[in-house]
Amino acid sequence: MKNPVENNHSDPVSEFILLGFPCSWEIQILLFSFFFAIYVLTLTGNLCIISAVLWDNHLHTPMYILLANFSFLEIWYVTSTVPNMLANLLSETSTISFYGCFLQFYFFFSMGTTETFFLSAMAFDRYLAVCRPLHYPTVMTVQRCIRIGAGCWVSGFSCFLLPVYLISQLPFCGPNTIDHFLCDPGPLMKLSCVPAPATETICAVYNSVLIFSTFLFITSCYTLVIRAVLRVPLAEGRRKAFSTCGSHLAVVSLFYGSIMVMYVSPTAGNPTGIQKIVTLFYSVMTPLFNPLIYSLRNKEMKKALRKLFRIMRFGQRQPLKN
Repeated sequence: MKNPVENNHSDPVSEFILLGFPCSWEIQILLFSFFFAIYVLTLTGNLCIISAVLWDNHLHTPMYILLANFSFLEIWYVTSTVPNMLANLLSETSTISFYGCFLQFYFFFSMGTTETFFLSAMAFDRYLAVCRPLHYPTVMTVQRCIRIGAGCWVSGFSCFLLPVYLISQLPFCGPNTIDHFLCDPGPLMKLSCVPAPATETICAVYNSVLIFSTFLFITSCYTLVIRAVLRVPLAEGRRKAFSTCGSHLAVVSLFYGSIMVMYVSPTAGNPTGIQKIVTLFYSVMTPLFNPLIYSLRNKEMKKALRKLFRIMRFGQRQPLKN
């Protein structure tokens, strides 16, 4: 079990200690193996979706272009925390520099913000496809889809500059142990030498507006979609629409259900163990589930993945069938 030495001086903190999962060495090896396997599976699943969209011309449509962007985002989302967590599980001193901590904070939460924008864009795409099918080809062109995707990336990485700046300006003079496996705003603000109610309030309001505005937009889109689908006379048409939208709704439920527990009020009295479990769920497990959800519930994606696996197995020796 790690015994970190805390910085109890009044000097400014130059590094933080990520406590992570304090347990015996044997348990840490077991956790390392578990999270390493999840990380590899997550990379593999999302890379397969990206490759299928790139290689199958039938998937060069707005819905799948957004999905490929989403999978690319998930790869970097999980990479922003898991490799460092794995290294700390094998390390005696799980330290991270002051600037490294805030860099991780920025990238992790910027990608989380970008994810909310992509989920919103995917919901809007499904709304147009189901509720405005005649206008869909002219409204949601590939070029416009690419611009929407670029807007999601730029907006996501711009939004979290203010919270990161505000928290980085707080005085940190010790202790410097963060009882978490990543640089999370709640534990960070608790380490400040002076109370920062204004910063806490701004961050809480900021998170609430971001989370609930995108969640309400997504919910509104899918409410209209479900209402339109229920009016479809053919059972096959309803089944196909529900299959596609069901995948999106499952991903939205997994992601928003966990982040609402954590970040609407980041310094609320959630037990540390609960915070770690919830953070693990949306930062490590959700990126693993997403490719499974999309590939198992989507016939076109399953067909494209079978083509991809044939290419990987046989190369050019066997012609692809449509």
